[in-house]
Amino acid sequence: MKTINTRRTIRKYTDQEVGEELLKGLLADAMRTQTMGNLQLYSVVVTRNARQKALLAPAHFNQPMVTQAPVVLTICADFNRTSSWCLQRKAMPGYDNFLSFVNAASDALLYTQTFCNLAEEVGLGVCYLGTTVYQPSKIIEVLHLPRLVMPIATLTVGYPAEEPSLTDRLPLSAIVHNEIYQDYTAERIDEFYLPKESLPENQHFVEINKKETLAQIFTDIRYKRADNEAMTTTFMETLRAQGFL
Repeated sequence: MKTINTRRTIRKYTDQEVGEELLKGLLADAMRTQTMGNLQLYSVVVTRNARQKALLAPAHFNQPMVTQAPVVLTICADFNRTSSWCLQRKAMPGYDNFLSFVNAASDALLYTQTFCNLAEEVGLGVCYLGTTVYQPSKIIEVLHLPRLVMPIATLTVGYPAEEPSLTDRLPLSAIVHNEIYQDYTAERIDEFYLPKESLPENQHFVEINKKETLAQIFTDIRYKRADNEAMTTTFMETLRAQGFL
């Protein structure tokens, strides 16, 4: 079976170190991923030092894997390096804008996913932290990120000390649209989501949170409108401070 079909998010790690040569090799191999204009609009900050990990942890709501994992990688959208190259080569960069941020963020996320696939192929466990974009200014401060550099993704990396169950996925027909986008009728929503909602673990999740439906877990608890709007404001302010707006 392909590794991708058995991949799990790993939040607990053994004490075994991730070798420097192994990590460098994976980081180098991941650079063969797709990139806009062959510019490689990303940078990676590697954090191994316990004190540095402790400084990063509050930006990730003190999730324990941030300090427990042997390695923490912060992948950044980076137009600083490319702009510096242009200025030193008699070229005037025009990358202090939102479209340039989107391009660099896309590059950074492509690199992130490629690294994850490579790391898992050699037996490492990885956890992708979506919290990176919630409080980016704290990460910028800890990592000393300059103008035109924005944290996009964080990975905790190490050898797994757990083997959690595989999480469910929607059927392929839920995401593939042939020729044109086919909107989601009530019947199609039932077809795609009822199996997910019927899983015992999801029914238990609804019950313990005293909700009526699984969807309410996401709208009322996990990703609330007020939180989304507040973090959007913070994110846009940080983009402006980093020179992308």
